[in-house]
Amino acid sequence: MKRELTPVLFAVVVLCAAVSAPADTVSAGRGLIARVLPERAALFTVEEIPPEAGRDVFEIEGAGGTVTLRGSSGVAVASALNWYLKHHCHANVSWRGTQTTLPDPLPAVSPKVRKATPLDWRYCFNYCCFSYSLAWWDWAEWERIIDWMAMNGVNMPLAVTGQESVWQEVGKSFGLTQADLDAFFVGPAYLPFGWMGCMDGWGGPLPKDWTARHAALQNRIVARERELGMKPVLQGFTGHVPAALKDKFPDAKFQQLPSWAGFPGTVFVDPQDPLFVTLGKAFVEEQTRQFGTDHLYAADTFIEMSPPSDDPAFLDTMGKAVYEAMRAGDPEAVWIMQGWLFVNNPGYWKAPQTKALLTSVPDDRMTVLDLWCEERPAWKVTESFHGKPWVWCVIQDFGDVVSMHGGLPRIAADLPAALGDPARGNLRGAGIIMEGLGYNPVVNDLLSDLFWEPAAPDLDKWIQGHARQRYGQSLPKAEAAWKEFLETVYRQSGRERSIVCMRPSLHPKDLRGGGPTAYDLAALAAAWGNLAACAPELKDVDAYQYDLVHVTRQVLSDLAGVRLKRVMGARAHKDADAFRKEADAYLELFDDLDRLLATRGEFLLGRWIEDAKRWGSDDAERALLEWNARTQVTLWGPPDGVLHDYAQKQWAGLVKGFYRPRWEQFLAQLEHTLRDGRQFDVKAFTEHLQQWEDAWTHRTDPHPSAPSGNPVEVSLELWEKYHAEAS
Repeated sequence: MKRELTPVLFAVVVLCAAVSAPADTVSAGRGLIARVLPERAALFTVEEIPPEAGRDVFEIEGAGGTVTLRGSSGVAVASALNWYLKHHCHANVSWRGTQTTLPDPLPAVSPKVRKATPLDWRYCFNYCCFSYSLAWWDWAEWERIIDWMAMNGVNMPLAVTGQESVWQEVGKSFGLTQADLDAFFVGPAYLPFGWMGCMDGWGGPLPKDWTARHAALQNRIVARERELGMKPVLQGFTGHVPAALKDKFPDAKFQQLPSWAGFPGTVFVDPQDPLFVTLGKAFVEEQTRQFGTDHLYAADTFIEMSPPSDDPAFLDTMGKAVYEAMRAGDPEAVWIMQGWLFVNNPGYWKAPQTKALLTSVPDDRMTVLDLWCEERPAWKVTESFHGKPWVWCVIQDFGDVVSMHGGLPRIAADLPAALGDPARGNLRGAGIIMEGLGYNPVVNDLLSDLFWEPAAPDLDKWIQGHARQRYGQSLPKAEAAWKEFLETVYRQSGRERSIVCMRPSLHPKDLRGGGPTAYDLAALAAAWGNLAACAPELKDVDAYQYDLVHVTRQVLSDLAGVRLKRVMGARAHKDADAFRKEADAYLELFDDLDRLLATRGEFLLGRWIEDAKRWGSDDAERALLEWNARTQVTLWGPPDGVLHDYAQKQWAGLVKGFYRPRWEQFLAQLEHTLRDGRQFDVKAFTEHLQQWEDAWTHRTDPHPSAPSGNPVEVSLELWEKYHAEAS
C-alpha cells in the first residue's frame, strides 16, 4: 500500500534536501556494507583515508577473519568492498543474478591492496534509462541501485527524478495553469523524452500525486548519493517550455522545432531572447530549493533535432544562453552535455558548428559525455571536444533490448588507449551511460575494474576470473563457456533486435534482425552446452540460473531466424503443406521461449505492468499507467509510428501474448494466399496489425508478476530439444 505524502511532510523533505550535509565516509561505508552483507557486516571495519592527487583511493587489508576497508569517500569504501568480494572472495554482486557465498573465515589480504583511480568522474545513466528501466521505481529499487553504483565506483550519477515538481512551481509563478502543465508533461513511461524536448503531452496526464511522490523520492535519492560522496547531476534548463507560455509572453521570441520521430514539434524559447535566461534562472533556483545542488546540470538542447539555424554565430549565442541560464541561478554551475548529437547528426554538426557550440562556454564550465565510445567515439571527430573536459562512456544498451552482447575486447583496449593517447585532450573520466540497465552484467564488471585499474587486461584470464566470481568456484566447463561467450556474443558491441520481436513483414528492410548472426551460432551452442553441464554443481546459484536462462534464450532467439528462413523457403517453392509444417515449428519455438522466460523475474511482462500500476490511486489512473507500460515496450508511439518495437523485450507474456499472435496472423495470411494463389496485400495487413497492436495496449488481462518453473530444469529440457539444431 502506498504511503500518502502530505504537503507539510513534502515541505520538510524539500527543506532537508537543500540544507543537509553529506554523512561522513565511515558511517556511509558501514551503512552500505550492512545493506549488502547483513550477516557478515560485523567482520568488516571502515576507515577514512585522504584522496590521492584529488581523486578517490581505497585500501584493503585483513587477517584473522576480519577485513579493513579504507577509502577517501563512501564510493571508495564501497568499491573496496566490491574489489574484495570479486578478487578475493570470488563473489559477484550484480543487477542480474548474484552470488555472495563467502568463504569462512574471510580471506586474508596481506600485503594490503591499494587502488587509486586516475578518473575524476565515473558517470552513470542515460536519460532514456529513466524510461526503459527506472520508470516505475520506488525507494526499494533506488536504494539497491545506488549501492550498486557505489560498489562499481560511480561518483557522478544523473539524478533527474521528480523534476515535474520544479516545473510545477516555476510554471505557476509565470502564470501557467495546471491544464497548461498537464499538456506539457508526458506520460510516466516517456518522461525522459519530455525532459529532452522531444515531445509534449504524449501518454499523459500524470497521476494526481505523481509529482509530490516523485519529488519526495528524488530527495531520498540525492541524499543517499551525497551521503556516499557522489555528486548528482541535476536537470539544467534547455529552453524547452510549455506551449502556453507563448500566450503569457507575446513579445518574446520562440522557436517551433521540427518533428521528432513523427511527434509534433515542441516549443523552445529562442536563446537570444532575454526570457531564456529569466526562465533558466528561475528553474535552477527552484530546483536548488527543492533538491539542493552539487552545481552539475545536464542540458541537451536539440539532442536529436537540428537547431533552426546552422549559423555558427547562432550556435555560439545558443551555447552562451544555455550556460548563462544555469549560471544566473547558480554562479558555480557546470554544464554536463551529451556528445551524442555529434555522431547522431553529423550532417548538421560539421566542424564550424561543433566548434561554435563547444567554444561558447569556458572550458571549466562544461563537461562532455562521449556516449558510444565502444563503437563510434565522438572525441576523435571533434578535436577532443575543443579542450572541454570529457568522459569516455559505454552505451552498451539501446532501448533495454534483451540480448547477449557487450563488445568486451574494444572496451578493454580502447579506454586504456584513450587515457594514453596524446590527442585525448582533457579526458577526465569514464562512464556507463546505458539506455536501460541491460542484461549483460559482465560489461559493468569489466568497466568497474577499469575504473580502478585502467590497463588493458588479458581478457582470457579476466573472463576466467569472472566465471569464478559468478559461480563461486572454478569449474573447467564454466570457464570454457565464458571463453566461448567472449569469442561470440561478447565480441560485438551491439546486436540486431530479435526476429521474434519484429513486426512481421515481407520486406527484409523492415525486419531489423533475424539475419545471420555476427558470430558462429554453433560456437554459442557449444558454450550453452558447457554451461548446462555445470548444473549438478551450480543449480542453486542465482547468478548461474540467470546466465543459463540468458544463453538458452539467446540461442532460441537466434534459431527463430533459422526457422523463419525455412518457412519462407517453403513459400518460395509454393509448397503449402511444407509451409504449414515449418510455420508450426516456428511458432512452437515462441511457446518454449515464453516458458523459459517465465522462470526468472527479470523477464516478466507482469512485473513491469504491476510496478506501473502501483503508482495509480484509482482505476482510471491504473488503466493509463498500464497503457503506458504496454505501449512503451510495443508500439512506443501511435499505431503508425516509426518507433514501434524500439524497446522490444523478450519477456514472458510478451513473447506468447503479443509477438506470437502477430506472427501467427501473418503466417496464416501467407498460407491463405499461397493456397488460393492470391497476392499478399502488405499495406492492408500492416494496417490490420497496427489496429490489433493498438487494441492490445488497451487490454488489462493479467500476467504473472512472479516467476514460475525451475530455470535450470527448463533450460536443460530445451538444451536436449534444440542443441542439435543449433550446432
